[in-house]
Amino acid sequence: MTVMKSPGVYIVEKSAFPNSVVEVETAVPAFVGYTELADNRNTSLLKRPWRITSMAEYQQYFGGPPAPRFEITEQAAHGDPVDFNANGKKYAVTPVAGTAGGRYGLYYALRLFFQNGGGACYVVSAGDYHQNVAAADLAAGLDELRTELEPTIVVIPEAVLLDQAQCVTLQQQMLSHCGQEMKNRVAILDLWGGDKPRNDPGGDPVAQFRDAIGTNNLQYAAAYYPWLNTTIVTDGDLSFENISTLPELQSLLRTELDLPATKPAVPGDVQDRWQAVDSITAAWTPGPHLTVAEIATNKRLLNQTLITISPVFNTILGEIKRKLNLLPPSAAMAGIYTMIDNSRGVWKAPANVSLTAVTSPSVPVSALEQEDLNVTPQGKSINAIRAFAGEGVLVWGARTLDGNSPDWRYINVRRTMIMIEESCRLAAKSCVFEPNVANTWVTIKIMIESFLTSFWKRGGLAGARPEDAFSVYVGLGETMTSDDMLEGILRITVLVAIVRPAEFIELTWQQQMQQS
Repeated sequence: MTVMKSPGVYIVEKSAFPNSVVEVETAVPAFVGYTELADNRNTSLLKRPWRITSMAEYQQYFGGPPAPRFEITEQAAHGDPVDFNANGKKYAVTPVAGTAGGRYGLYYALRLFFQNGGGACYVVSAGDYHQNVAAADLAAGLDELRTELEPTIVVIPEAVLLDQAQCVTLQQQMLSHCGQEMKNRVAILDLWGGDKPRNDPGGDPVAQFRDAIGTNNLQYAAAYYPWLNTTIVTDGDLSFENISTLPELQSLLRTELDLPATKPAVPGDVQDRWQAVDSITAAWTPGPHLTVAEIATNKRLLNQTLITISPVFNTILGEIKRKLNLLPPSAAMAGIYTMIDNSRGVWKAPANVSLTAVTSPSVPVSALEQEDLNVTPQGKSINAIRAFAGEGVLVWGARTLDGNSPDWRYINVRRTMIMIEESCRLAAKSCVFEPNVANTWVTIKIMIESFLTSFWKRGGLAGARPEDAFSVYVGLGETMTSDDMLEGILRITVLVAIVRPAEFIELTWQQQMQQS
């Protein structure tokens, strides 16, 4: 208040309205994985969280897709996996191990995320395509997210490329990051081996996941099964360069096309085919006669020729495309979370919605089979992704891993509480070091009540009236004691009725007596 010493007129302005609670973002995923590059105008983005809003921005800062390579091997032993038959023999198409195989999943995961409604997100590059996927690099990228308060979802799609023990350890670190360190975000987890059925000879992937994941911080994560057959990788993304065993490819094509051992002397269709197959192993290096652009053009023409003349070549590329399009569902679910939050609200369960760019689940799940996924004595619920006739592929579950908890059973309840808590926490910072008196208590109470009333009107809280949806308590003798006052503690108690999904709908039918 101004001290008045000189006669005159003094203006005193008073705030008519209290501070307001600003709702924090609810769907800002953070992806950790390997990228082609990590550069922003010669400034390294390696292991640095960077915000993007589209695939164009991703490519600007982190480059393009990897160059996956597969090898063709003849399967002679009985029981070996077979991908295709050619010339009376059985063959398998398998990814090349190590960095030479180019097996990285972040680029494809981001494309799946944006196609399913994704928006703004963070990307943490754990390394480039010259490094093997390592748990230490991914964990280091996860640690960097501690400095960012905006992300609300954590996704590491390449965790499933590690061996099973390392994958589970990394997922436990994700649970600790979300539930113990930050407490303002959730993790979406993929099941290692989730592309296999539960009766697979190698073991039940669901049971193995439940046995290994532990019991800590389960309310801060949701897991989905099975993996997805997608359309992310197209025919135009593949060529003969994705095959590492080119001599084997040439041998297959020569036998299929019945080509002679040497180039025919007479020009014609046979000579053209022979030339095309022989060019597969040509030395594609720039020189005085060919520029880099001309080499790229010649490769495209050669690949188109092979597609035209050889059904076996088409079969091999089809197998490569099928394997690359088998993706874990976490990135798609991050996109679904974003889409639901933007269209309906964080309180809406991210379920009973169809997936885009997905043709089918890798494993069909029936209603009977889902019973054990959804409800178990241990409470580790796994959300099913199922195909329904006439409806497509739908997300058919909305539970956290803490499925036996009445408080935190549903992922939308957990995420709604995180949003309310974070929004009120940030708003209440304005009252830190304010006098711990009734005026401050009333200010905080009105501020929180106004926010919750607005949230209730939008459908985020259950109740016919605001009094049924929430209550805010603060004051001496109500939430605080005299000792609390002496310690400088201001306690506020907020009760909220969160909207829960109608997971089970029961229709009761009964016959009645004939009335007329």
